[in-house]
Amino acid sequence: MVKIRPVVIVSPRRRTTQLATVVPLSSTPPAPPQPWHHQCAATAYPPARGPIWAKCDMLATVGLARLDRVRVRGTGGGWQYQVFQVPASDLAAILVGVKAALGLP
Repeated sequence: MVKIRPVVIVSPRRRTTQLATVVPLSSTPPAPPQPWHHQCAATAYPPARGPIWAKCDMLATVGLARLDRVRVRGTGGGWQYQVFQVPASDLAAILVGVKAALGLP
């Protein structure tokens, strides 16, 4: 079974490509935290049971067909598929982290 990990899509929407650049989210804190790591607000990813980190130095480019919604347990016990939107403040900090990871001003 493949374990699906949450990601933040940071690439702009384009109609000509089927690729997206993503930043992985992790519940494992970096040791030690660097400028390219960002601890997200608790509202950034509601299914998380604790702090969640954006690891902006681990960028990946994936095909849009490989991205799907997050599967969470519904109130009735069945599975529901949901999409979460990262708060604007977290997205801005993630983009700063991506620039730091790439050595951009």
